[in-house]
Amino acid sequence: MLLFLLVGCAGAPGGIENREVRLSIARLGSSNGDPDGFAALRSAFRLRNPGHDVSFQKNTRALVTYSKTRAAFVQSGEARAEISGGLLHRISNLSVGDIVILRPGEGLLADKQLSFVVFELPDNPPQELPSYVRPDWDPSITDTPGGCAEEEGAYRRILLTWKPEVGPYIWHGINAHRVRISDSFSHYHPVVGGFDEFYLVQMVQPGGCILTSPHVKAIESRNVNRDSAAKLIRRDDLDVGDLVYLPRGLIHRGLGGVLAQVITVPGFRPGAEIGVDHHLRAINEQLQLSDEKAIPYHLNASLEAVVK
Repeated sequence: MLLFLLVGCAGAPGGIENREVRLSIARLGSSNGDPDGFAALRSAFRLRNPGHDVSFQKNTRALVTYSKTRAAFVQSGEARAEISGGLLHRISNLSVGDIVILRPGEGLLADKQLSFVVFELPDNPPQELPSYVRPDWDPSITDTPGGCAEEEGAYRRILLTWKPEVGPYIWHGINAHRVRISDSFSHYHPVVGGFDEFYLVQMVQPGGCILTSPHVKAIESRNVNRDSAAKLIRRDDLDVGDLVYLPRGLIHRGLGGVLAQVITVPGFRPGAEIGVDHHLRAINEQLQLSDEKAIPYHLNASLEAVVK
């Protein structure tokens, strides 16, 4: 049985360390594109990742040529597009969920408007990496249950990965998989040796949300009292078009049916997903928390320490 705690945004609870990492959500699907939310997200990402940048290009037919490498994630629209400025012109259809890899000096022109979330990266991609990565059209990309969607038959398609045994397209600059998240385990990525993560939300079922907590030290030490337990976890409901930034050191767990591009910078480094559900379960038991006062945790992942 899954336990849920619906908690709004709150400051650091008494007896728990002040948070040093923060959740950022830009509501890109809103009528004005949430420029203030995106500016705050972009500032936090750039501060933590020198040499990187992120932008939102809404309803455009062109990504102009540029001197740096970019990975452009299609967030809305369908079009036929052409990359120019490199050694040869490449043409492809594009739709939601696809990625366009633009090398230095390249640009993109489409016959219809598209919206993109674009990551600027300091390192060039491998020469063999294709310019278009299309998870629903590439026969070499198939469903691979695991990570935040382990159930049999899960929609989880790995577009860019760290290890060749996981997927066909390897790049250590940025990784991505498109996944339908129903009930992921609670985990974080360490500040040292970990990675930052984004959810680019593309479909949501009613109740789809993300749970987060910056209180890694308190949870892993199980130094939590009944008063602070009520403020340990934050819940944010998600909408189509949300860009969610999860920096290193922030515990997170997706729930309720969220289809997202899960994007990591630099990539899914092995051993850098540290589960905490066994700690959350132990805190519930030691404080005898139940029903609406219980801290939410993933039941199967709470049976032992999980590191992926």
